[in-house]
Amino acid sequence: MKKIVYLLAFLLVSLTSVGQVVNFSGTWALNKAKSTLNDQFSMAPGKMILVQNANDFAAEKHVTFQDQEFTTNDKFTLDGNECVNVGWMDSKKTSVCKWSEDSKSLTITSKLPIQDSGEMTIVEIYKIEGDNLKVEVTASSSYGDMAETYLFDKQ
Repeated sequence: MKKIVYLLAFLLVSLTSVGQVVNFSGTWALNKAKSTLNDQFSMAPGKMILVQNANDFAAEKHVTFQDQEFTTNDKFTLDGNECVNVGWMDSKKTSVCKWSEDSKSLTITSKLPIQDSGEMTIVEIYKIEGDNLKVEVTASSSYGDMAETYLFDKQ
């Protein structure tokens, strides 16, 4: 009888966690001290405002580059379908979002054209670690590869 009770309790806990995904919504400030940034060039946003509802995910990123402020606004669907947003210099950026098997991390893979008629691929992996948002970013193109890890504090 005890085995049946334990089995039912295990199944109940397992079923309540199935299908639940992390919600990344909030205003997040970059913690430079806890991040791993490139020395000379970083794509790290100083602030991100994320809004996640059902199948929609919006990311507003505030970036400072060469003493100029830039804000990007991307909208994605979380169903694996391709999404199109505005990239650098009004180019077309195509992205696909995919949840990990355990629904604890979200991977956004984006492709955008670059000046040499090639293409850049950017992969961002979003996850929650403790009270922080962690975003692991890799970018690759004909210009080379780069990787950074951003750690954000919730505001």
